[in-house]
Amino acid sequence: MRGPHNIWRLIRTGATFERTGAMRLALEALHAPRHLRIAARVLGWPFAWLGVKGDPTQPPISRALTALGPAYIKFGQIMSTRPDVVGEALADELKMLQDDLPPFATKVAREEVERELDASIDDLFSEFSEPIAAASLAQVHRARLHETGREVAVKVLRPGIERAFLRDVDAFHLAAWLIQTLAPRARRLKPLDVIAHFESIVQGELDLRMEAAAAAEFRANTLEDPAFSVPEVIWAQSARRVLTLEWAEGVKFGDVQALAAQGANLTELSERVMQQFLKVALRDGFFHGDMHQGNLKLAPNGDVVALDFGIMGRIDAYTRRVYAEIIIGFLRKDYRRVAEVHFEAGYVPADQDVDAFAQALRSVGEPIFGQDATKISMARLLAHLFDVTERFGMETRTELILLQRTMVVVEGVARSLNPAMNMWLVAQPVVEQYIRSHIGPQAVLRDLTQTVRVLSRFGPLLPGMAEKALIQANTPDEDHTAATLPWWVWVITGAGLAGGIATLTRLI
Repeated sequence: MRGPHNIWRLIRTGATFERTGAMRLALEALHAPRHLRIAARVLGWPFAWLGVKGDPTQPPISRALTALGPAYIKFGQIMSTRPDVVGEALADELKMLQDDLPPFATKVAREEVERELDASIDDLFSEFSEPIAAASLAQVHRARLHETGREVAVKVLRPGIERAFLRDVDAFHLAAWLIQTLAPRARRLKPLDVIAHFESIVQGELDLRMEAAAAAEFRANTLEDPAFSVPEVIWAQSARRVLTLEWAEGVKFGDVQALAAQGANLTELSERVMQQFLKVALRDGFFHGDMHQGNLKLAPNGDVVALDFGIMGRIDAYTRRVYAEIIIGFLRKDYRRVAEVHFEAGYVPADQDVDAFAQALRSVGEPIFGQDATKISMARLLAHLFDVTERFGMETRTELILLQRTMVVVEGVARSLNPAMNMWLVAQPVVEQYIRSHIGPQAVLRDLTQTVRVLSRFGPLLPGMAEKALIQANTPDEDHTAATLPWWVWVITGAGLAGGIATLTRLI
């Protein structure tokens, strides 16, 4: 699939942007250099006729993205949350990509539901509405369970979406290969790994059983979190291409005027969304990876309701600590410590100068602090960060791609509610709480206790392992003594004894 035929897909992408008039607008929105804009127009104009015409009733960039397919729409959804990068006008235009795309026929959706659930739709639901929202991969219908009368939301995948999405991703693989081959300086960004990571996420989105499991886990993790809720999964009416959740009433975050009319404190709400994301990511290591405005509602009781769990992210305990230390280091302006953490985690090659890297981080952090967020150009800041990472040979960390992307999206959502929100100040109490509980003497003791528990599971194997080691140590051709037993024997023996003592202590 990843052959030269995908060159046509890439050519058509550029041609579609040129034909719809999106090329010039996109390059301007992203503050591309003038020479790049000129080159793009000169190279794109002769091939414009090869592009997809799209829906002429839509604005140029939305028209191009929707014409090109679901993978491109996903990119537009991300950009819709960043008015500070692409501008207010374009961000507002792209919001329609979140859940306001053309739906497919209700008749087709009903047939999909019956096929997947192996039952008549009239036996499953007493009511089944026309589509109330349609996004790149699926659309949602409001329904009522026939058996209980409970109101639910039924999500149905678009027909043929799997093939269409993977075809786009296939072309992305070729683009990544070309970038990695023709631009050696870009290899540190690992474009092929990035696309592979993106593809793995998409594969999970295309199986709604996985989304159901993610929703159930996320709900269990956040059940006790105040003013935050996740709809319950209705398992009996869910399958690979159909997902049924309890209905969640509320106002979408994309409609800021309606939120204000409902009496919401937009400043408080922006801070709550940002802090909730950080709290969950650091506490559980399992976070919502697609928290744009279309996937958040404000319930009548004031709860923030999360929707759409097709993209979820995981980060291990060590990575969470690294991430927290980096954030808290920036907050405390301890750039030397931030630099050291990058080196300790292997994010920066060991042959680089830690002091020079700390100085570079200071050049990133200092212009941000004390500034009104509305006066900070995220486009320039991101460009500066890119220069720093390139200078010090930092490679893309695929395990952090989704976390970093979601952080950008959530900050964009928060700033759409309150443009003056300063992410660093809002993040501070959450990160400090995590640091207190996970980095320090208590955390060290907890880690050691957990280590002892893991090692003590080898208790039943200890006699045989020790006997084998003693026999090896006393064989004639080996000049070993008990004092030179392998290190792991002593570690496991000590762990077993410690585990036994801990157990006896609890019993006493």
